[in-house]
Formats: sequence, C-alpha cells, structure tokens
Amino acid sequence: MAHFTPLSALIGGALIGSAAGLLLWLDGRIAGISGILGGLLPPARGEAAWRSLFLLGLIAGAALVYALHGPVPQARAAFPRGLLAGAGVLVGLGTGLAHGCTSGHGVCGLARLSPRSIAATLTFLLVAIATTFLVRHVAGIA
Repeated sequence: MAHFTPLSALIGGALIGSAAGLLLWLDGRIAGISGILGGLLPPARGEAAWRSLFLLGLIAGAALVYALHGPVPQARAAFPRGLLAGAGVLVGLGTGLAHGCTSGHGVCGLARLSPRSIAATLTFLLVAIATTFLVRHVAGIA
C-alpha cells in the first residue's frame, strides 16, 4: 500500500463508476464481472462480443497501468498458494450463492439502492473482515 494516493483512488473509482454507468445507460446491463464472465460459458447468441470486449477492457486497463507505472508490488508474496486457490474457489461459490459479485452488488446495486445488494455487500464485507481476522490473528498466516 506504499503507492496509495487519494488521487489515484479517486480516479480509479471514477473510472469504475463511469464504466458501470455507461454500460447501464447505453445497454441496460449491470456491470457485474462474474455475471459477464459467466455469460460466456456458454455464450448466448449475440452476447459473446460485448462480454468479451468488456473483459478485454479490464485486462487492457491493468496492462496500461503496468506499462505506465511498472508492476504493482505483491502485498503478501509469501502467502500459501493452496490457501489462495481455496479462497478463489470460495469466492466463486459465494458469487453463485449471492447471484452476483462485489462489482454487481457493491458498485451497481448500491448505486441503485437495491435492498438485495445492500444485504449482499454487507455480507461480503463482514465475511471478509472475519476471514482476515481469523487468517492473520488466529491462524497466524502473514
């Protein structure tokens, strides 16, 4: 977190909000990344192009940041790979159970004052806080 600045956070938030707002305004779709990716497996007719372009835009944005600022340092390089893989599986299962992810519920749903999204986002945050506490302070994994 040594490279954090409020300005970069503001710019990043504005870009995320703009992308989500434009997708909703121009196409009537929610910018939920897990739903966009899930819609490619298998793609419905006429859905693959916009979904692929949206996801490629995310990757291109990250590549642009790397090109302009160099690689972002890993916050916890020594974290066990198996635990990371397990966490990824649990996140995937959670997005399925919640019928959405942090981008769909936390960005788009909260902006629309969706009660379901408020409940989902509160659940995401509380579980993340509890998990971080358990992993760092109970299990002692740095």
